[in-house]
Amino acid sequence: MSEPVYQVIGDAAEVAENRGKAYIVDGVQIAVIRHGGRLHAMDEFCTHADASLAFGIVKDGCVACPWHYAEFDLETGAAKSLPAVKPVRIFPVRETADGKIEVAIGGGDA
Repeated sequence: MSEPVYQVIGDAAEVAENRGKAYIVDGVQIAVIRHGGRLHAMDEFCTHADASLAFGIVKDGCVACPWHYAEFDLETGAAKSLPAVKPVRIFPVRETADGKIEVAIGGGDA
């Protein structure tokens, strides 16, 4: 098991509480979402119909697809409600002391 390799992708202030923002990191489209004061990173698109989860409704530890409201767990990426049945990948993410977002796309267990 290798350590994640983090890279800076933006300013943490860009992601408000219970909101998301889309990023492209090493060719991978991800959504970074803040909930409960913590950042979460996952594949950007819903596994049901490819809507951007960066624009989804965030509550109770989940993000809901803005098109059909399938919910995904922010911690595990698990599909929590229909019509989605496949999970999304999650990625290690952290907020640095100087207010940056760092995410690891490769080199770890994402």
